[in-house]
Amino acid sequence: MSLPTVVLTHWVHNQVIEVLSEHCQVVPNLTRESLPLEELLTRCASAEAVMMFMPDRVDEAFLEACPKLKVVGAALKGYDNFDVAACTRRGVWFTIVPDLLTIPTAELALGLVIGLARHLLNGDRLVRSGNFPGWRPTLYGQGLEHSSLGMIGLGEVGKALAWRLQGCGMRLCYCDPRPLPREQAMELGLRRVELNELLATSDYVLPLTPLTPETFHLIDDQALGRMKPGAYLVNVSRGSVVDEQAVARALQSGRLAGYGADVFEMEEWARPDRPAGVPPELLAMPERTLFTPHLGSAVERVRLEIALEAAGNILEALAGEQPRGALNLPVPDQAA
Repeated sequence: MSLPTVVLTHWVHNQVIEVLSEHCQVVPNLTRESLPLEELLTRCASAEAVMMFMPDRVDEAFLEACPKLKVVGAALKGYDNFDVAACTRRGVWFTIVPDLLTIPTAELALGLVIGLARHLLNGDRLVRSGNFPGWRPTLYGQGLEHSSLGMIGLGEVGKALAWRLQGCGMRLCYCDPRPLPREQAMELGLRRVELNELLATSDYVLPLTPLTPETFHLIDDQALGRMKPGAYLVNVSRGSVVDEQAVARALQSGRLAGYGADVFEMEEWARPDRPAGVPPELLAMPERTLFTPHLGSAVERVRLEIALEAAGNILEALAGEQPRGALNLPVPDQAA
């Protein structure tokens, strides 16, 4: 009996290929780049499984071109680029890795907060310029102690960030329809407030929500106008939760002191009107911005664990079992 074929759309560690190869014929992507769509469809046309990543997209057209597909194993947590309902209709399992990205994303959020407000990148540029004469009273920024930080949405990343901020002497608040249990809120030093109060009182604002129609451009001109003058905005959730053009205007006017981001609107592959790149207005303000290339989960050990868990989901689905990371429940006779 021939082995099922699994396509890997992006590079993974050799250990992942080895695990899958025990049960499948693996078609890997040995480069560090995304495959052109035509090449990807050719590889997936007769495949029973595919492991996908952040730059990928699944819609009706993709599924139509891959009639043998039984499972899409996504090595990620945020799945706004994937049509889960379409997978369900076609009897295809769709799985994610919900937990492993939490801690590294919280760590990066903290790094962006400190790096942006303390001018770390600007300081590095000054030292490297050859014009650094020694200490001068310059590049004064905003510290953490005696500051306030507000999180819009309090999922696992928000709680992990709050835990890491303990001992920093900050005032922490959050806005979320679901309140934390009182004991947990006290342990994390978190106070629940309405969105307007969070925006008006926080020195640092972090949207930590998934991208949905309700959160698209949650941070727009109006929200920025309600923020405390001189505050900092940091985005590690999804690029389109923030209106980047509105952020550029707030930075140019001085309303916003700085913007740090690990995610960008250009990454929303499911958006028909997605921007071609990061707005040049933002790129032209290096002294008030700090950007990282979607490094939220870019920790060697974590990326290996994420791909291994995605592989486990794929193998469970191919074995006729319900994958642990499944987000849907395809019609049994189609998914079998």
